[in-house]
Amino acid sequence: MHFIHQKATFHHPFADAARGTDEGVQDGLVHIRIQQRNGRKTLTTVQGLSSDYDLKKIVRACKKEFACNGTVVEHPEYGEVLQLQGDQRENICQFLTRVGLVKAEQIKVHGF
Repeated sequence: MHFIHQKATFHHPFADAARGTDEGVQDGLVHIRIQQRNGRKTLTTVQGLSSDYDLKKIVRACKKEFACNGTVVEHPEYGEVLQLQGDQRENICQFLTRVGLVKAEQIKVHGF
């Protein structure tokens, strides 16, 4: 998936992140939550992303863009969940919609 922009080609950063088709990969809601750790430290979790996406690549891009640490953990009830350090709720919402992984109406933000 290449776009031509003023005689230069642009490679979509998540063109190979989706193993399925481009249309309709994300079907359910994506839940973004914040958890209190200790003191002022918080943890942002993203649950419900399609398993067709390479979540490790998404975490790697988020870590670079938001300047925070993060990981993918296996949750017994929710499956694979992204964890990012700090309150990244607004950042992750904008990021997921900007790169076209999730539509804005599919995102549900929880937290205080």
